[in-house]
Amino acid sequence: MARELLACPEHQEDKVAKITGLQSLAARARELTVQLTQWPSVTGTPDEAEFSHNLQRSLADTPYFRDRPEQLMLVASHGNPETSSVVALVRGTGSRTIILAGHFDTVSISNYGVLASLACDPEPLTGALIEELESRARSVSEDKTLADLKSGNFVPGRGLLDMKSGLAAGIAAMESFAGLETPAGNILFVATPDEENGSRGIRSFRNALPDIARRFDLEIIGAINLDASSCEGDGKDGRAIYLGSIGKFLPFAFVVGRPTHAGYPFDGVSAHLIAAEIIRAIDTNSDLRDEAHGEFSPAPVCLEVKDLRDAYDVTTPDKVWLAFNWLTHRRSARDLLGDFRDQVQGALDAALHLQGLNSARAGASHFFPGEARVLTYAELRELVRSCGRLGAEHRIAELEAVAAIDDSPLETTRHIVSAMIAEASIEGPVVIIGFGSLHYPLVHLEHHDAGRDFYKAIRSIVPVIEERHQTTIRDRQIFAGISDMSFLGHRQDAAQARLVVENTPAGVYVDDARDTALRFPVVNIGPWGRDYHQKWERAHGPYTFEVLPELIFEALRAGLAQDGRPVVSPQEDSP
Repeated sequence: MARELLACPEHQEDKVAKITGLQSLAARARELTVQLTQWPSVTGTPDEAEFSHNLQRSLADTPYFRDRPEQLMLVASHGNPETSSVVALVRGTGSRTIILAGHFDTVSISNYGVLASLACDPEPLTGALIEELESRARSVSEDKTLADLKSGNFVPGRGLLDMKSGLAAGIAAMESFAGLETPAGNILFVATPDEENGSRGIRSFRNALPDIARRFDLEIIGAINLDASSCEGDGKDGRAIYLGSIGKFLPFAFVVGRPTHAGYPFDGVSAHLIAAEIIRAIDTNSDLRDEAHGEFSPAPVCLEVKDLRDAYDVTTPDKVWLAFNWLTHRRSARDLLGDFRDQVQGALDAALHLQGLNSARAGASHFFPGEARVLTYAELRELVRSCGRLGAEHRIAELEAVAAIDDSPLETTRHIVSAMIAEASIEGPVVIIGFGSLHYPLVHLEHHDAGRDFYKAIRSIVPVIEERHQTTIRDRQIFAGISDMSFLGHRQDAAQARLVVENTPAGVYVDDARDTALRFPVVNIGPWGRDYHQKWERAHGPYTFEVLPELIFEALRAGLAQDGRPVVSPQEDSP
């Protein structure tokens, strides 16, 4: 049973002091995983803000930081109560430093239903989930969940997979590094809030990092993100070092038609017809996927369609809102906005052509719209300015600075665009396009001059770990879920960043990256499991507790080796 993977009888302080072998490193990772999971930290709740204080107190009570309190700190992020990142520095020799990074916020526990009270307590949750699944008819995926839980190899819990077990492995590896007599280099560990919402934690840490590096005389040579991946098979796809992270855009299309009485459908242009053609052209269109490094991104999907009327009306709708999730492996912001505009313009033309054919078949005259336009949000803003209405600049600034509406980027953006269309006195048919939320830039080791050396050092220890544990650890090019990797160690091209800013209506969803942000290569090495964000979220215990902490520890030592040669601990005395 999973409780066997979680058994850990020794007191925390004793265990930290006694980390002298592989078994103790695994035990520490198990203990920390349970401890971190038991502290609830749903994004946007007071628990998320409290988590950082709990973690800071826990680390402060360990021997290393008890003697060095100045190397343990909080970095303010956002919110009320204020959320913070926990930053811990373990010093060795020299200035070379690797960052270990992960987030501690989780999605809601609401999908646990009557088991919500157990969602953050792995051992009793395991038994309760097994009992529930055994008591009723099950789907194929639930049969798999039951088999996983009964095997004793998978441990459930909200946030345990995504990603507190990754944080636990990182802390265990950091403590092992601290136990070395004279380790080469330094470890800067950071646990951040808000990854599940807008990555405000990692972005505030990124902005604070140059000052932290100067304060402690640190040369940041690379970072290891600790996020979790999913594998529905035997784990070979989850046991991986990821060399990059996927890019994410949330493009919107605000369709403005020309309303008409439903009895005279060809006297206007239906916004619904235009919207339907846009969805047909883009939604799950496999031709719009990206390919890079032999891997394909998912096809774009429509996340939201809204008719903006709020009451019954026999008039055809004049405004429809659409938003798409578009993940990228290679497209830049300029590429994607251009492709999106082409698809929307083609769909607009197709809708008007179809309406013309239908009106001809019906023997009816129809409204001829003249030029049907697609405008970017930046072009809409310029239109509002050129209208010359008194106070337009001030109203634009007020609109774009509006606070997030219920933390909903799409609703916030829709509100702004609607008001801007009214300011510009636009008549349809026209479609306004832009970006509806925070852009997660595509990142990859190849984007850094030092990426090859950093990868080579980390990869050098993999065969040793594979031999010790009789397992495999593969390279994967692109981490498939959006991650904080997009904002750590990277600076976007200035022109691309400006394009995103100009076409993102809500300022609250614009990244405030600074020119002083540090650049360094980043990889992801984390746990694997299944069904994260779902009720059945579970991590694979043997890999997560036994292999992962050791892999991270050895990767740190190899990456920090001054002469570029890995320093791999012998099995019998490795921390």
